Amino acid sequence: MSLKQHATVFTAALWWGSLTTIFVVVPMLFANLPSPAIAGQMAARLFTVQTAISVGCGVFLLLLSRPRGESAGMDWAAGALMFVVAGVLLALLAQFGVAPRIVARDNLKLWHAVGSGMFVLQWLCAGVVLWKTSALSSRT
Repeated sequence: MSLKQHATVFTAALWWGSLTTIFVVVPMLFANLPSPAIAGQMAARLFTVQTAISVGCGVFLLLLSRPRGESAGMDWAAGALMFVVAGVLLALLAQFGVAPRIVARDNLKLWHAVGSGMFVLQWLCAGVVLWKTSALSSRT
């Protein structure tokens, strides 16, 4: 396996793993911090950092997907590219479209559900990218 293929799988794993960690950490904040308001503020900061990680991993995966000299190398993971783009767009929409409404407490139940759904969809996109890139890497 080439360095580019290793970097692709590693980046996909970092993206999916960081999203998976949020599923553990955020409930722990609400269970262990003194008030829901403090836990909510800390969770908001974590989601902001997670957006940066998601965008960074997505951009790096897009850069790695560009064929250079040789054939497409990984054939860009048999359709993983659309899941990279979808995952990054979901992260950005959640951060800049949904999060401000949650912070403003504007119809909190609705926007929290929308944000949670978008996060799960982003997690699924990252999982598909990891699955497809690691499967193709193991064949070459």
